[in-house]
Amino acid sequence: MNAENVKSQMRKGILEYCILLLLNEEPSYTSDIIQKLQEARLIVVEGTLYPLLTRLKNSGLLSYQWIESTQGPPRKYYQLTELGKVFLKELEISWDELNNSINHIRNHSK
Repeated sequence: MNAENVKSQMRKGILEYCILLLLNEEPSYTSDIIQKLQEARLIVVEGTLYPLLTRLKNSGLLSYQWIESTQGPPRKYYQLTELGKVFLKELEISWDELNNSINHIRNHSK
């Protein structure tokens, strides 16, 4: 089994959650989302992010608005919808439960 494949699958599994967490703070432009994910050491390229943002929007979890830019054309800023905020709260509960379970197993397997 390849550890890199497992790590990649783990990152993909939490990417939606991380994007929702970031957008819960403030509406963001795609390049800002990528930068914040990179700062957190989650390397994501636009080709991965755009389809994910579209899927979240089509699911009713995100909306967007066009905002004029001083450096070129208007930019699309994504934000959480009310449904997205509810969904994020559910994910936060699930994450905490999963994290507690993993920590329990790690601490008792030593």
